[in-house]
Amino acid sequence: MESAVNSTSRPGYGQLLRTPRALSFVLPGFAARQPFAMLTMSIVLLVQHTTGSFGSAGAVAAVAGVSMALCAPQSGKLTDRYGQAAVLIPGVLVNAVSVIALAALALADAPLWALFVAAVPVGASVPQAGPMVRARWAAVLDHPERRALTPTAAAFESVTDEFTFVVGPVLATALCTFVHPGAGLAAQAALTLAGGLLFAAQRDTQPAAHGALAGHARVEHVSAFSVPGARVLAVAFLGIGSVFGGMQVALTAFAEEAGQPGVNGLLYGIFAAGNMLAGIACGAIAWKVGPRRRLLVGYAALAVTASMLWTVHSVALFAVLGLLVGMCIAPALISGFTLVESLVPASARTEAFTLLTGAVALGQAGAVTLTGRLADAHGASAGFLVPMAGTVLALLTLVALRSRLAPAVKSRTVARGVGHRSPVAVD
Repeated sequence: MESAVNSTSRPGYGQLLRTPRALSFVLPGFAARQPFAMLTMSIVLLVQHTTGSFGSAGAVAAVAGVSMALCAPQSGKLTDRYGQAAVLIPGVLVNAVSVIALAALALADAPLWALFVAAVPVGASVPQAGPMVRARWAAVLDHPERRALTPTAAAFESVTDEFTFVVGPVLATALCTFVHPGAGLAAQAALTLAGGLLFAAQRDTQPAAHGALAGHARVEHVSAFSVPGARVLAVAFLGIGSVFGGMQVALTAFAEEAGQPGVNGLLYGIFAAGNMLAGIACGAIAWKVGPRRRLLVGYAALAVTASMLWTVHSVALFAVLGLLVGMCIAPALISGFTLVESLVPASARTEAFTLLTGAVALGQAGAVTLTGRLADAHGASAGFLVPMAGTVLALLTLVALRSRLAPAVKSRTVARGVGHRSPVAVD
């Protein structure tokens, strides 16, 4: 019997996970997204080992990140049209082969340009497991008695993503350090195959494909990128990516300048813990404020805290501020993912999720490069200017274009009711 979630109940993780068929895709989905969290660190450690240059290693990883960011929305569009399994199965095969090819070239001391070329298909074929899981949540919760759980699902996915990015780099580092420099990429390829194929096998919960004929009419396909609100959210997520990328590089420089290089991992762990704790709290709250207002308030807090990073010179103070920055990221991410569901039609849902995750990856890749150059030339404090600039510019965009984040008043009718959701209140 289905568990109802009415307007007076408090949505929580227990109710969410008791949703019929939820665990059938949540657990395989976690296995399918874990390899991506290992990818960047595995590339950096292997390429640095074979070339002796962190700059070259970071550049190869950045090429893979940009390639993923540019190709992820196209993968999402194909997924919406042809179904998750149809895209995921060939994708994991291509990704596993590409990762092994990159590792082989690096171990064979191939020239840097060859590693750049090999990194392109690695990034382009990264399985978009996270957005696919979010699309499944959106599908199973698209019911009057369950829609109150939508913000809880967004929070749950944010916490899951953050947890994988805590475990993934640690696992990759251990494999590359204690087993073999190429072991991280080898394990990433194997887990991509196993996790991706296991997730693709859960066909009962995958959203319906919208590429076939529906009755006598063809379902109209709308690109998520053509929706103004989705583009505004992509800019906001670019700013969030600048925080992730800037923190990774500037924190390393900060720890070295402080004479405590080993504290880098601890500080980043505190930052990640803040993100996870805020995500858990967001999912446990029965919100009475709409996601648009939550996004604006949360993003303003993120911009303020990120703008203070460059002023801190004490490890203890940075631990506190890093925790606060992390706690501001989760509300912005969760509100954005919740809001995008009311802005795009169901036929473009996965594309919309991949557009946002791709924006984070693109912002992160750009921030890694720019922060590294600033830190080398002017020190860690200059590197922290990148998260400040990224979040402030994104906040100004959100405020100026906030009207585009309101759902359309009218929804189009397409074959068999496939199309925009019924309008919902945002504020």
